[in-house]
Amino acid sequence: MGTRFILTLAAGLLGTTALAATQMQNSDCLDCHSDKTMTATNAAGRVTSIFVDPAALAASVHRTNSCASCHNDITDKHPDDHLAPQAVDCARCHLESSLSYAASVHGVAHRDGTNTGTHPAPVCTDCHGAHGALPPSSPLSPLNFSNLAKTCGQCHEQEARDVMASVHGKAVAAGRREAATCTDCHSEHKIEALRGSSPLKISRDICSKCHASEQLNTKYNLPADRVKTFFASYHGLAAQYGSTRAANCGSCHGFHLVLPSSDPRSSIYKDNLTATCGKCHVGAGANFAQSKVHVDLNAAGGNAQLSERINWWVRRLYLTMIVAVVGLMAVHNAMIFGRKAAALSCRTERTLVRMDAAQRWQHLALAASFIALAWTGFALKFPDSWIAHTLGSGENLRRWSHRVAGVVMLLAGAYHLGYISASREGRRLLRDMLPRLQDARDAAANTRRLAGLGGVKPKFGRFGYAEKMEYWAVVWGTVIMGATGLMIWFKMEVTRFLPRWVVEVATTIHYYEAILACLAILVWHFYHVIFDPDVYPLNRAVLDGRVSREWLEEEHPLDPALAGGKPDGPARGASPPEAPAKNSKH
Repeated sequence: MGTRFILTLAAGLLGTTALAATQMQNSDCLDCHSDKTMTATNAAGRVTSIFVDPAALAASVHRTNSCASCHNDITDKHPDDHLAPQAVDCARCHLESSLSYAASVHGVAHRDGTNTGTHPAPVCTDCHGAHGALPPSSPLSPLNFSNLAKTCGQCHEQEARDVMASVHGKAVAAGRREAATCTDCHSEHKIEALRGSSPLKISRDICSKCHASEQLNTKYNLPADRVKTFFASYHGLAAQYGSTRAANCGSCHGFHLVLPSSDPRSSIYKDNLTATCGKCHVGAGANFAQSKVHVDLNAAGGNAQLSERINWWVRRLYLTMIVAVVGLMAVHNAMIFGRKAAALSCRTERTLVRMDAAQRWQHLALAASFIALAWTGFALKFPDSWIAHTLGSGENLRRWSHRVAGVVMLLAGAYHLGYISASREGRRLLRDMLPRLQDARDAAANTRRLAGLGGVKPKFGRFGYAEKMEYWAVVWGTVIMGATGLMIWFKMEVTRFLPRWVVEVATTIHYYEAILACLAILVWHFYHVIFDPDVYPLNRAVLDGRVSREWLEEEHPLDPALAGGKPDGPARGASPPEAPAKNSKH
C-alpha cells in the first residue's frame, strides 16, 4: 500500500506540473514581460531588466519552445505567489555542453562563487544570450566568429583590445573565418586558462593547430616550416621532453597581441628582440638576439639567409667527414677482425658434423624468412619509423614482402615436417629433440650452479634443455604466427564464417607473438650461437655443419658422435638411453 501511495502521489504531482505547463501560454508571460520598462532586483541587489522582446524570441533557436519548458518552476500563480523564479537548467537539453562548462574556469568559478576579475563568473546566457539566443552561424549571434572578441571583452577588456589589434583580430575583421578567435585557443564550453600551461601544450595543441596546416600556410602565404623548425630547436626539444620553463610560441610572439615582425610594437620587431630574449636569457645582447630561432638545417638556397647557408655547408662537410672517417675505421678493423677470426679457425680443428646439409638449408630458409618477417612486419606496424623508411614510402612493397616472407617460412615449416617424417636423420633429430624428465633435472641443476648454490655442470646429450626449449618454441611460434597471419591476410574470407573481432584478436596475438619471438632470438639464440665466448663471433656449424671435438666434449659430452660416431659424419644408430639423474652430476 505504501509503494502504491507514493507512486500515486508522484503521478499526481507530475500531472499537476504538466497541467500547469500546458495551461501556461507564452502570451500569458508576454502580457507582462513585453513591457520594456519591466525590471527586477536580483539576490545581489542589482536591478536588471526582465523585458522579453517577442520578435527576438520568435527568431531565436528556442522559438519552438514555450516559456514554461525552460522556466518549469513557474505556475499560473506567478507573480502573486511572490516566489522568485529559479535559474534555468540548460543541462536538461544541453547535457554535454553543460558538463564541459562545469569543468571550465568559468564553471568552476561559478560553482565556487568566485569572480573573474571585477565580473561575476559567466553563465550560459552571458555568452549565448537569453531569450534571443541565435546560432553561432548568424552574424547577429554574440558567438559568431566576428563577434567573439566583443563578447569575451565584456569581462576581459584588455585581452579583447589586444586580440582585435593583433594579426588574428584584423584577419577576423576582414571576414577570414580561418583566423584564430578566442574559442579556437581557449576552447568553447570547456574554457581553459592557458596561463601556466606547459610549453608543449601551447606550442603543439594551440598554435600548431593552424600554423602546421599546409592549406592555411599556402592560402595566406605564411612560412610553411615554422612548426617543424620550432620543434627542432632547443626550445621545442626541451618542451617535448617535459620542460616547464622552455619558451613556447607565445613567449616570443605574444599571446593576445600577436603582431608581425615589421610592426614596431611587436615583441619580435628587430629593436625589441633584445628585451624579448632577455626575459629568459639574462644578459642577452644584440648579437645574441639577432640570431635566427627558426633555423632550417636543410636550407641552402632561395630565401635562405647567409647563416643558414653556412650552417648547411658545415653540416654537409661534417656528414661527409663522419661517413669517410668512421667508414675507414670500420673497414680497417673489419680486416683485422677477419684475419684474426681466420687464424683462430685454423687453430681449431672442426671434424665432427653437427648439422647435415638438409638441416643447414632449413636453418637458412628459417633465418632469412624470420629476419624479413620481423623487418617488414615492424615497418607495417610503424610506417613512420626508420625501419619503414628503409623499404621506401610505398605500403605495397612492405605488405607483399611481408607476405612472401611468411609463405617462405610456412613452406620451410612444411618441408621440415616431411624431413622429420621421411628421412632417417630427420626422425633421429625428432627423437633427440623430444623433452624428457632429465631435461627438467638438468635445467634445475644448471640453474643452481649458475646462481652459485653449488653443484657441477650437467652432462648433456646431443641436445640439452636449452636447444630443446628453443626448437619447440620455434614450432609453437611458426604455428601461431602462420595461423594468425593467414587470418589477417584473408580477413574477408575469414569474416564470412567468424565475427570481425576474431581477426582483431588474431592481429593482437600476431603483433605480441612477433615481439616475443624477436626478443627470444636476440636474448637466447644469439647468445648461444654468437655471443657465447666459446663460439664468438659465430658458431660456424651453421655454415658447414662442423664443430670441434673439444667444444662437443665441453657442451655435449653424452653426444653419441663422441662415443660411436664417425668424425666425418653424424653418429648412426639409436640415441643412448636416458642417463640416471646421478650421472648428470660430476
